Amino acid sequence: MIVVTGAAGFIASCLVSRLNGAGYTNLVLVDDFSKTEKSQNLAGKQFKEQVDRAAFDNWFQLNHQSVDFVFHLGARTDTTEFDVSIFDALNLNYSIKVWEQCTEYNIPLVYASSGATYGLGELGYSDDHSTVESLKPLNPYGDSKNDFDKWVLRQTNTPPHWYGVKFFNVYGPNEFHKGRMASVIFHTFKQVKETGAMKLFRSHNENYKDGEQLRDFVYVKDVVNVLYFLMSGNADNGIYNLGTGTARTFLDLAKATFKAMDIEPNISFVDTPEDIRDKYQYYTQAEMAKLLSQGYDKPFTSLEDGVEDYVKNYLIPTKYY
Repeated sequence: MIVVTGAAGFIASCLVSRLNGAGYTNLVLVDDFSKTEKSQNLAGKQFKEQVDRAAFDNWFQLNHQSVDFVFHLGARTDTTEFDVSIFDALNLNYSIKVWEQCTEYNIPLVYASSGATYGLGELGYSDDHSTVESLKPLNPYGDSKNDFDKWVLRQTNTPPHWYGVKFFNVYGPNEFHKGRMASVIFHTFKQVKETGAMKLFRSHNENYKDGEQLRDFVYVKDVVNVLYFLMSGNADNGIYNLGTGTARTFLDLAKATFKAMDIEPNISFVDTPEDIRDKYQYYTQAEMAKLLSQGYDKPFTSLEDGVEDYVKNYLIPTKYY
């Protein structure tokens, strides 16, 4: 059996689809399934059973002999949440328990880290382990992910294979439920559909013009392909970046969305909300050499191709992956 935590969420539900497509249906899905707004992410997918996240510890103790692999993707991902106790409980301590069980039961593990650990990028975007202790995330979410990475690197007892994956700016189907935390493509599509125009955040950094803030946008289908690759266990244990390795502007993204909708661009700018203005990343770009050195050789989807697929095949028809 393969366990997927956070299974009703954005990336994990796409992973379930990827696993189904590869013939894996003996899946155990872990999440807080009381949140019905995410239920459509799993509609039509094949799996063995669902386990509430609060009951997973006990379930794992009773069923670990049947588990072959764990994808621990469940987390609190709200970057505007500042209650540290929530992140300590769900992102740090819960992850530590999963790690300890995978170690005790000798089960391979992939867990979700984040590009948010890099903060403003003062130390660059290298996934070399030597930088982890010195990183300065911009919010409690990023801190919680980096705190777990730091804890992991201090461990002498580990699962037989383990991979921490630093997701950069992931976009794509199955994020209808994410609200404010959904990708800019999702928000662009929604605004254009409702108003015919898009408002991007104005730059409050003199080094970047409005709309020319840069992010490493990575399509969720590429993300789950990498996660599937790691399941082989052929890569060296460690923490890996997962982006495209190419930074693109928000203007590029918005224009690609307009094009996919067959609408002329109509873009204006609004002030970045004050609650995130001082915690805003103006540039991210994943260094991808480490993953590529492990034999991953599939090309990453260009921003234009990814946006076109997402808009035309999922957002316009309101379909899930």
